[in-house]
Amino acid sequence: MSERAVAVKPKEDPWEMALKQYNRVADVLNLKRGIREFLAYPRRELTVNFPVKMDDGSVHVFTGHRVHHSTVLGPTKGGIRYHPDVTLNEVRALAMWMSWKCSVVGLPYGGAKGGVVCDHKKLSMAEMERLTRRYTTEITPILSAEGDIPAPDVGTTPQVMAWIMDTYSMHKGYSVPAVVTGKPINIGGSYGRVEATGRGCMITAREACKHLDLNLNGATVAVQGYGNVGSIAAYLLHDLGAKVIAVSDTSGGIYNPKGLDPRAVLRHKDQTKSVKGFPGTEAVTNEELLEIPCDILVPSALEGQINGDNAGRLKTRLIVEGANGPTSPEADEILRERGIMVLPDILANAGGVIVSYFEWVQGLQQFFWTEEDVNRNLEAIMVRSFNQVMAVAQERKADMRTAAYIRAVSRVADALMTRGIYP
Repeated sequence: MSERAVAVKPKEDPWEMALKQYNRVADVLNLKRGIREFLAYPRRELTVNFPVKMDDGSVHVFTGHRVHHSTVLGPTKGGIRYHPDVTLNEVRALAMWMSWKCSVVGLPYGGAKGGVVCDHKKLSMAEMERLTRRYTTEITPILSAEGDIPAPDVGTTPQVMAWIMDTYSMHKGYSVPAVVTGKPINIGGSYGRVEATGRGCMITAREACKHLDLNLNGATVAVQGYGNVGSIAAYLLHDLGAKVIAVSDTSGGIYNPKGLDPRAVLRHKDQTKSVKGFPGTEAVTNEELLEIPCDILVPSALEGQINGDNAGRLKTRLIVEGANGPTSPEADEILRERGIMVLPDILANAGGVIVSYFEWVQGLQQFFWTEEDVNRNLEAIMVRSFNQVMAVAQERKADMRTAAYIRAVSRVADALMTRGIYP
């Protein structure tokens, strides 16, 4: 597909996006002023600047954040990302979205998020380890298995989680496997965790297709972002008979209207570090991929990819948000008017935090489940949550994002009312 020049609006600030989404639903729910204001602010924020010795002997100072949005439903839960574009406002937004995500699927968690401003692709493994251990040390005052439990996110891996768990445990003097989730299996990780977010996307897409009377067998799929979430969602949808016609990563994308083998593309990416150049495909940009005609679009990259500038040009029936915040509020309005169903991030990609919850429970109990147990329980929660949100959407004649937010925010607000204000 040929590139075409388009005037792209500046990406909306993630925190402003999160507040717009929240305020819209607070209006619908007619929340009391005190509750509305309380839930609009993060409970606590920590910004740290810390030195790391690089491989060449120089010292570089990195900036990191950890934000707790809500502790009303339980301990805070949320990933840690390593990315050059990490900002405090982004972390605030992601923490708020985590609160609603945990709430909408019925988990006893509040939301948190963390991040370090860095380009992890330019760091050696030794530098990554030193950065991770120092960052963990800096945020240890607000980290605990009972209070705040991190997980992987953009730019972090099970190995990074292992370093966090080990560093925290060394400070405590004994192993604390439940302080972090997304760990390798051999130190207390859960079976099924790596695939969980992509599997959740597949489950919600499958359930939505039933409501849209869209036959998943033969349905065309485009996936923006071929990392852990996008690649797994792609091959699981392929396993159900869907035809994956386009995928992309940070360096660009590939397109074949006759269909791709998602697992073969993943092997190609593992070997070459990019999906680009996969045999028999046409090169596309990440922006072009979003506008390829398809039945199901899975944005699984970063936030703000679908915006007011391009939402009118999307040619799809169903959007399944694998990423956090990929669709701006302005785009939501356009997609709503066009009748395109959007499965919001707080529902569609909740599989990761659900299995993180399973991992946390296993770690606390020191009793571990089989992969079949994990996947069966994940399936049950995702299907139940989808049906609950769909019921609200039908009752309120609302879109799925509004319905998910109504369910999520009202659950937190009700819990806050029951608990009361201390002292």
